[in-house]
Parts: sequence; structure tokens; C-alpha cells
Amino acid sequence: MRLGRFVRRPKGEGERGQALVEFALIVPIFLLLVFAIVDFGMGFHAWITVTNAAREGARVGAVGADSATIQGKVTDTTVSLDAASVTTFVTNAQGAPGESVTVKVDYDYQLITPLSSIMGMVSGNTLGPNIVFSSTSEMRLE
Repeated sequence: MRLGRFVRRPKGEGERGQALVEFALIVPIFLLLVFAIVDFGMGFHAWITVTNAAREGARVGAVGADSATIQGKVTDTTVSLDAASVTTFVTNAQGAPGESVTVKVDYDYQLITPLSSIMGMVSGNTLGPNIVFSSTSEMRLE
């Protein structure tokens, strides 16, 4: 009986923990990708809502509404956002016909992913945990 150099093992016996190690290496990257996609979608929703709120406020102001009514319309339009982070500026409400009413809406969006620190390093701290979405709309008074 001769003992060989190589010992034959049943197929797959030496690879028991390989799948678990690969899974542990890939899961953090996968989760960051998923959360970044969710964060992008929520940020895009906030941007569209801010743009629409400024337009709706200017439309109400164009027919002669006062500043409080315009801010109320903006608040109603941005009901899906955090009300404490929404700021509204109204210029020339109830002005003379032919002039313009200007409505500016700002929203401080907070990122939910831990990518904000990574993005800060990459962008030189121009992008951080907060992104300010701003929209200005101007319409002529009737």
C-alpha cells in the first residue's frame, strides 16, 4: 500500500465557510448602495415638492392674496416634508398690477445614509449631512 502525496477529499469539504465570508464582505457595500438609492429618491421627492410649493405660492399671490395666505398655501403643499425645515420668503405680495410677486422656498434636507461623511471627504466638505433645496418662483400680479 502506497501513501500518496495528495489526499483526496470529498468535493466541497474545504469550502464550508467561503460563502459566509463572501457574504460578510459584500453586505456592507450592498446596504450602502440600497440606502443611497432610498436617500436619492427621498431627496428627489423633496426637491420636486419644494419646486411645486414655490410655484403654487406664486400662483396664489398672482391673484392678489396676502403674504399669510401665500405662506399657508406653501405650508399646505409641503405637508409631506418636515415643517420645521421649510422656510418661505414672499416679496411684493398685493403689489400693483403688472408687477411681480416672488416666492422663495428653502428646505434643509438631512441625508439618512452614512454616506454623508464619505461624500464630505470626496467633495471637500461641500456636500454634508444637510442639503439645502431652494426654489424661487415669480409671477406677474393681475
